[in-house]
Amino acid sequence: MPQGFNIGPLTIRFYAILIIFGAIVGAWLAARQAKKHGDDPEIVLDLLPWLLIGGIIGARLWHVFTPSASNIAQGVTTENYLRNPVEILKMWNGGLGIPGAVIGGILALIIYSKIKKINFWEWADFIAPGLLIGQAIGRWGNFINQEVYGRPTDLPWAISIDPQFRISGFEHVEKYHPLFLYESILNLIGAGILLWVDRKYKDKLYRGDILFGYLIWYSTVRFFLEFLRLDPSPVNGINVNQTAMLVVGVLALIVLILRHTVWSKKLESKELAERERKLALAEEDQVLFEAASAESEVVEIGFLSEEIEPGLPDELGVADEIEPLIDDDEDVFDEESILLEDEEDWVLDNLVGESEEWVEQEVSELEEEEPLEIDDESLTEDPEEGNDEEIL
Repeated sequence: MPQGFNIGPLTIRFYAILIIFGAIVGAWLAARQAKKHGDDPEIVLDLLPWLLIGGIIGARLWHVFTPSASNIAQGVTTENYLRNPVEILKMWNGGLGIPGAVIGGILALIIYSKIKKINFWEWADFIAPGLLIGQAIGRWGNFINQEVYGRPTDLPWAISIDPQFRISGFEHVEKYHPLFLYESILNLIGAGILLWVDRKYKDKLYRGDILFGYLIWYSTVRFFLEFLRLDPSPVNGINVNQTAMLVVGVLALIVLILRHTVWSKKLESKELAERERKLALAEEDQVLFEAASAESEVVEIGFLSEEIEPGLPDELGVADEIEPLIDDDEDVFDEESILLEDEEDWVLDNLVGESEEWVEQEVSELEEEEPLEIDDESLTEDPEEGNDEEIL
């Protein structure tokens, strides 16, 4: 089975693609959770690089200090990494450890929350379900690399492992438990449970409860799956992964119980204060929005009123558009100003925006023009009498 492809000198591994894809799906779900709880989902885009960097560094360091038994048999030990630090950067040799990824991600979130002044526990709750989904997707990279498989089995869903990837002592065994598949399915189930709890008991949960729920679920899953694993990570003869998961799971359960018993009053007061703070911020944003809307409306009315010259008919019908926005008592478009008595008054009324010299010149020109002379006698002459003379 191919483990990647090449683009020129660059090798793209399917394992890395799956990890990135899992991170994107997890980030999408975290943004959805943040929006549902009234927080800004755009923060996830800014937070994601921090979590990826912290998670990858933590995952690699976990492997460096807790190599598996098969790695140790091949000479890939902690001492070897410390003597050759460059080997630490070769993540395709040896792999990553999920417990370290979780620790690194949590530390990155703590630092980010301090810098950006956001609530760590709240955002940890948003991220936890998506983290399980990201892990479920990333585990399929172990299938591609033919690693993280369990003990030999003849079950119908057993997977075949190529000889070069079989652990020493099992070279002639072909079928094994798909340990990666078990964890992937259980992680998806855990994500569904956390989302259901968040929706069903949202009024009874404290910030951080979903995170502790994640720690309890994943620790329990890993603890029991380690019994099927052929390649544990021994430290002084102890399976460090299984032991660490047991400690984390028990501590998380104890803390969760204390949060809803001994510490409940204190947490309730904190929750109330946080809700009041968010409500005050929301009201402040609403006031600012209404003020901005009112200001833009005034500017728009002023702009339209300046565009229409008083005393001229509104051929474009703009006056009809802004008329509802103006007080009925103000007679802005007076019909008498449209029907002017003479040309001189029209000029005086409508040239307010021009310079004083220009207005005086125009008015003087109007005064110098000779009025049209009309013969009054011709108006009184009887037209019928003139016609009679011509006939005669």
